[in-house]
This record gives sequence, structure tokens and C-alpha cells, in this order.
Amino acid sequence: MTITRRLALMLGAALSVSLVTTACAPSGDGGSGAAAPAQSASATDLQAALDAGGSITIWAWEPTLKQVVTDFQAKYPKVKVNLVNAGTGNDHYTALQNVIKAGSGVPDIAQIEYFALPQFVLAKSVANLTGFGADKLEGTFTPGPWNSVRSGGGIYGMPMDSGPMALFYNKEVFDKHKIEVPATWEEYIEAARKLNAADPKAYITSDTGDPGFVTSMIWQAGGKPYKVEGTTVSVNFADAGTQKFTSAWQTLVSDKLLAPVNGWTDAWYKGLGDGTIASLVIGAWMPANLETGVKAGFGKWRVAPMPQWESGGKATSESGGSSLAIPEASANKALAYAFLKYAGVDEGVQTRLDGGAFPATTAELASKTFQDKKFPYFGDQPVNQILAESAGQVVDGWSYLPYQVYANRIFNDTAGKAYISGVTLQEGLKAWQDASVTYGREQGFTVQ
Repeated sequence: MTITRRLALMLGAALSVSLVTTACAPSGDGGSGAAAPAQSASATDLQAALDAGGSITIWAWEPTLKQVVTDFQAKYPKVKVNLVNAGTGNDHYTALQNVIKAGSGVPDIAQIEYFALPQFVLAKSVANLTGFGADKLEGTFTPGPWNSVRSGGGIYGMPMDSGPMALFYNKEVFDKHKIEVPATWEEYIEAARKLNAADPKAYITSDTGDPGFVTSMIWQAGGKPYKVEGTTVSVNFADAGTQKFTSAWQTLVSDKLLAPVNGWTDAWYKGLGDGTIASLVIGAWMPANLETGVKAGFGKWRVAPMPQWESGGKATSESGGSSLAIPEASANKALAYAFLKYAGVDEGVQTRLDGGAFPATTAELASKTFQDKKFPYFGDQPVNQILAESAGQVVDGWSYLPYQVYANRIFNDTAGKAYISGVTLQEGLKAWQDASVTYGREQGFTVQ
């Protein structure tokens, strides 16, 4: 995960999209209502497009794609790929929406995060890839990413990576204070108390309010606050899974057991390096970020399974991740899809792994080479074993809103107040719910 995707998780991205009332169902449930495939193309057709060559433009920020593009052009010398970083977070989505609205300058491929994809699907801005055979790829990807690109029987993006969650912890700090690695959230809270009592400057983790983290935690707890069927949407943060999360996390907030440090800031990196922030519950893309951003933690950090809500449980969720989608306005969809397949299924997968990405593909996750890889930063621990196991334990049935980008943007103005005032998390989520309902109705959705 790059800084761009991390910022999107923290802040959301301000994207104003004209959401037309359509019959497509952006719920990932495989139900009816998918937009018709833009066109059909067999493997022979795709090869013919590669042999004929041409030019395609990709808008993406993910750094490992640069090498993928280089290798792709070397293999298919008649193809010219123009890789453009059109911005990050808000800038990327706003620029993409603007060119789509204008009808000119639209890229052939765009990187779109899983939480943002339903918004583009509902607006019919991205192509249904089933005509290219994307529907035959089920089983190629882990359930979390695969379900995130599905909508109403259609496939609207090629999974590029995934973010199954795990517990990253500073073993040196835990050992110093004789803290056992927590297997449940109850144990995690007790570890937070023990650590802060032993060293008032040290915290089990930091949290000042992050919509991506909150929704991932609710997801793991079995919550389903968002339900989407076509343009009928329900938002309900009073469900049992949500309350399971708020009840536990409220204890950490109320008892001031969380470091009041914003993620991805200099202070946050410093805390991870000096041991005052002793753990992170975060996506599988984190190892490379620790290695490059927290050099002082070399040899000190380890990875463990995500704490469970029930003792002995094996439930996880996703945090972050992106797809590569083909805008409906692309004039060269066959060639664009050929690149998607190269980058997401074929040789490009290993290229991205070599660059530090975490795969969404089941074959790579099951590979002995991948799982047995030792990470010197983590004391030579084969951390991919834990991360790959987490990828197979993601709870089914999660949906994002078809305007999740907007919802994430207003998180800090609603639910985020629980971290800085007397408002409880449950009350804050109710405010987030109300604001999301209001916006949805303004955009023409039937919101319950």
C-alpha cells in the first residue's frame, strides 16, 4: 500500500460524482442487474490486439506498476503504455471523474480502490469485464478482493492487491513488560492497560479516528452496517457487529489507552520506532512500510494473527487494496484488458511481489516460496504465513456504500468527534449514519 492509499483510508477522498439512478447492484452479491459487457473478446482476440499493438494510458499511483509496464512493453514491443500519476487520493478521483464527465482525456485503465469502485460502477463509468472472460477468474483471487470487484453478476475491476489484517507488534516492548501476545480483543485491552501502567508514555497503539480502520473492525466482528441492492441502500450502525466493536474500543478511548497521534505523521513513525506505539492492527501491505519508514524498529517487530472477538475464532477482514478498472469511455478496451490480465494474473504478479506488494492471487499466497520467505526486519520471521492465512479467513458478505468515498470524507466531522470529546463511539457512528443517509437521499437513492 502506498501513501496514497493510506491517506484515502485515513481521510477518505472528496469525490463529487453524479450518481444516476440505475438498475445495477453495487453490492458484490452476484445478484441480477449487472450492466451488459462492453464487448466480447476471446484469448485469441486479446493476443491479436497485442500483436497489432497500439497505445494505452494508465492512471495509477502504485509504484510497482512502473516495472510491470517496462516488462510488458518489452514482451509486447508494439504496445506503448503511458503510465500517469494523475494525483493521489482526492486529486486522483476528482481528476478521473472530471475527464469522464468531459468525455475527453479518459485513460484506458484507472487504479480504483475497492471501497471507491462501487461509486464508479453505479455511475456506469467503468466497463463490465465479463465479456473478456473476467468471470472465469473466480478462484484465482482470494474472496475479499474478488467480492470487491463484483457487482450484480458483473466484474468491474481486476484485483491488484489485498490487505488482510494482522497484528504487528514490537516484541522488544512486549518482552520488556512481560506482555503476552493477545489472541482476543479482551486480551488486547488488558495488554493496553498493563503497558500504559508500566510506562505512561507507551501505548498499545494509536488511533485518532480512521474510517477505514473502523469499518474493517466492524467487518471482522460480523457487522454489516451497509446493505445495497441497486439504488436501495440501508445504513445501520446499530447492528450487533458494530456494537461489539464500539463496546470494546470505547474502553480504550475512554481510559486514554490510545496514543493521540495521527497515523502516517512524523510523530507516528517516531512512536513506532521508539516503542511508545507498540502495535498496529493493519493490512498485510504494512511490512514494506515498516522496513522503509521505521528503520529504528529493525529486528524488533513481529506479526501475529488479528485478535479475535471470540476465543478460538478465525475471522479477519480487509484493510485497503486496489483494482485496475477500464473506464467505459476507453477506445481500446481489448488492449487494456490484456494489460490487466498481465498485471493481475500473469507475469506482472511476481514483478509486483518482488517490489513489495501483497498479492490478491491464491496461487501466490499458497506458494511455499512466498510463505517461507524470511523477513530480516521481523527477526527472520516468515510473516507471509500469517498474512496468507488471514487472507483465507476474511468474513464474507461485506458491502461498501455506492458513495463510500463521500462517507469516508465526513467521518471526522461525525464519528471522529468521539476521539476528542464526550461523544461516545456509538453516538458518533449514529451521526455518521444520519449524515450518510441524508447525502444518499440527496443523490437519489432510496435509503433506509
